[in-house]
Amino acid sequence: MYDPEPHLLLLPPEQRLALAYAPGGVRQDWLAVLALDAKLAWIVRGAREPLLAQMRLAWWREQLAESATVVAGEPLLASFAGWDGARGGLIALVDGWEALLGQAPLGCAALSEFVEGRVAALGSMADRLGCDGAAARQAARGWALVDLLGHLTHLDERETVAEMVAVHRWDRVRLARSMRPLAVLHGLARRARGDGRLLASPTGFARAIRLGLLGF
Repeated sequence: MYDPEPHLLLLPPEQRLALAYAPGGVRQDWLAVLALDAKLAWIVRGAREPLLAQMRLAWWREQLAESATVVAGEPLLASFAGWDGARGGLIALVDGWEALLGQAPLGCAALSEFVEGRVAALGSMADRLGCDGAAARQAARGWALVDLLGHLTHLDERETVAEMVAVHRWDRVRLARSMRPLAVLHGLARRARGDGRLLASPTGFARAIRLGLLGF
């Protein structure tokens, strides 16, 4: 049986913390989606040549479009073998990361495509678990926007995303227990929407713990 635990090392600190509050029955699903996101991030951020990154992303897109199984050299694919009705969201995630390979400064369309790719992936997760998809997508969009803001260095791109953050609906979102990692990420994003630093202080860490335990 495939063991996804080694992929935990791919995740940034806030995602590892959020994952800690996933119920046992859905933890591997959450780890798989977050690890896929992290692996795609590694491909894009480490790309010396956009064409090579596009080729790697195309491979992931093709594999996820098939009945994902164990592939030599990429065991993470085995995690998605049961995602037959929800694999479109994973492919949208690949498309979203590919949108970031354009020439800087990226425009609103490319930045929005990235955000919506993450929304699609987590929305598919909610649909697969029988949860409120609209609430999950709203929460995912807030997290994706703020997390993106925290990773951008180009001033024009930061201004574009900051405007998107400003017009996003920042209502508190009630999510099912199985979506608790998203509740943590969304709650951190609500607090950090001014600068995108999700875990910038001890108070942010304490906030994450409260979100993980209570969901709000």
